[in-house]
Amino acid sequence: MGLIKREKVLILAKTHPSPSAQYMETSCIAGINEDGLMRRLYPVPFRMLGNNQQFKKWQWIEVQVEKAIGDHRAESHKIYIDSISCGDIISPKNEWKLRQIWIEKIPILKNFDILNMKVFNDGPSIGLLKPKEIIKLEITKSRNQDWTKEEKEKLVRSQMQGNFFSEFDATKQVRELQKIPFDFYYHYTYDSPEGEKSYKNKIVDWEAGALFWNCRASHGINWETPFRDKLESHFSEKRDLMFLMGNQHRFQDQWLIISLIYPPKQMPSETENQCLLF
Repeated sequence: MGLIKREKVLILAKTHPSPSAQYMETSCIAGINEDGLMRRLYPVPFRMLGNNQQFKKWQWIEVQVEKAIGDHRAESHKIYIDSISCGDIISPKNEWKLRQIWIEKIPILKNFDILNMKVFNDGPSIGLLKPKEIIKLEITKSRNQDWTKEEKEKLVRSQMQGNFFSEFDATKQVRELQKIPFDFYYHYTYDSPEGEKSYKNKIVDWEAGALFWNCRASHGINWETPFRDKLESHFSEKRDLMFLMGNQHRFQDQWLIISLIYPPKQMPSETENQCLLF
């Protein structure tokens, strides 16, 4: 057993819940602590938390953590759910002035190749990537439009084992955990020593999922227009969009966009010094 310590962590990423064989349904939670160190926190069965423990993106939490066993990535920490205490939410007012303080503590890469290369040299498994240009937002139907039978059984079984619900209530909770029937990808460009390259990564940000449900509720079959307007047009034209990237434990070279960070656009001189190109 490792050293258990209490830390304050500013939440920067929450992903949409998904079934987990070991931990019920879980969300990937990531943030930065008071010392400027990145943290990946699990297991977090977010919907099972009490109302006073359900934190938001850009909110401080205080929690007991210890270095994860079996996951050598430096950022990965086990979280003790009962110890969560929610604190202040950092406001986006004044051009994200208070949020920028914490964004600037994270090295911002302009080159995806560098991010991928660093992880194989025991580098960070969470990083902030600033694309050169967004080419398009790709929307595709998920291979399975709903949870598979195995996933549903896994959710019901694990929730009952945790004494959260009776079988009836556990089954109801599974129905309420809707699966997003589409996958979303950003296609983007970045500069490298070999010239401009293009790449795509899947978006698993909770906010993007919530936007989908909101757009579908308000626009029905025409949900895609306002959804694209936000993630494609608005972020490209009015925001300095960056991706908080996280790789997968078993597949170190597979990266997901776990959070969208989108401060207002700034003049190039204000951000040039913090961006690492090569």
